[in-house]
Amino acid sequence: MRMYDLIIKKRNGKVLSKDEIDYIVKSYTQGEIPDYQMSAFLMAVYFQGMNERETTDLTLAMAKSGDLLNLSEIHGVKVDKHSTGGIGDKTTLIIGPMLASLEIPVAKMSGRGLGFTGGTIDKLESIPGFRTALSREEFIRNVNELHIAIAGQTANLAPADKKIYALRDVTGTVEQASLIASSIMSKKLASGADVIVLDVKTGSGAFMKTEEAAEDLARRMVSIGKLSGRKVTAVLTDMNEPLGQMVGNSLEVQEAIQVLRGEGDVRLNEVVYTLAAYMILGAGAADSYEQAKTKLIDVIRSGKALHRFAAFVERQGGDPDYILGKKSFAKARYIEPVFPERDGYLADCKAEEIGHAVLILGGGRETKESVIDHNVGIQICNHLGDTVHAGTPFAYIHGNSPDQVEEAKQCIRQAYTISEEKPSPKPVVKKIIE
Repeated sequence: MRMYDLIIKKRNGKVLSKDEIDYIVKSYTQGEIPDYQMSAFLMAVYFQGMNERETTDLTLAMAKSGDLLNLSEIHGVKVDKHSTGGIGDKTTLIIGPMLASLEIPVAKMSGRGLGFTGGTIDKLESIPGFRTALSREEFIRNVNELHIAIAGQTANLAPADKKIYALRDVTGTVEQASLIASSIMSKKLASGADVIVLDVKTGSGAFMKTEEAAEDLARRMVSIGKLSGRKVTAVLTDMNEPLGQMVGNSLEVQEAIQVLRGEGDVRLNEVVYTLAAYMILGAGAADSYEQAKTKLIDVIRSGKALHRFAAFVERQGGDPDYILGKKSFAKARYIEPVFPERDGYLADCKAEEIGHAVLILGGGRETKESVIDHNVGIQICNHLGDTVHAGTPFAYIHGNSPDQVEEAKQCIRQAYTISEEKPSPKPVVKKIIE
């Protein structure tokens, strides 16, 4: 079996066998297939796609490429959440402490940045002292005692996905349904959670640009999960504009803290409460969506969720004073306003341009070796449908280089379309797939 032949086969739109997929995953993981050939194969998949059987075979091959995490030592039903990625998505930072304060175990393996901005691990590492490298024993102990642990993907947990994930990030092969589905579900299956809730983004700032494509991806992942004996729910959410008001690692942590204090952006709150409620339902900790939501409101109002976040941060080496407001996060050197070009309504947003602006500022990765600047980012003051005025800022740039700040300003202005007519509102939660 030769990788060259398999690249040609997929390039020509033919279906790969399970043995062929197993060979590709195993050989690439072991370093027998070079990056340039794997890149060619990923590009062939990007254009030709994979059928349901190929996607499942790829998922299982990646899941079995390393250790399958045994979470049987963790008490209760283990829940996990995963997002397909978007601009300003910080829901894990909020949902984890909320569920943990309800004594629902959240045992989560997260990744670094894929695309424009940092992943959950990058955001958490913007908290001084926080560490994401945990031993298996420490991970399980933290979940049993605090009901939450979030760690970076270990070297032996789906190592094939970790290696392919990094390569896709820099070869333009991220936005493909089978590759996204297999990447996400291989980690979820290897991580051992009993209940998985998937936040599938759709819109200009998502990998899936249309609702139809997002629903297709969601159904693929739900199918993979069910075939593997897991309880899976997918929630389709809007990403035609950033989620919340902050984009950038440290800024997003600070916005997450706002929500845990009972404040924060309305759209962000709606997504958070929806995802968390379905996680509670999956764990059997509520009889209805309304009851689950009431429990979430209670842990926010009582302060339990915020203090559980602080305890979680402290347990993983971070300074809880940043969470509790006793210390302030470092700021970027320059915080510059962005003014709209004219009065009107924000009618449309090319959300990827917002992500591109953060990348210009140094808040995302251009290559696998890129070092992220945790303090830079964008603050968005208005949502689509809001009225804006030429003399009032509708965004702020947080940057450490004057040239980067100016370039980012242009991206923000180009991202938005201003109209004289108020656009129709769009729901942020679009569909539930169970």
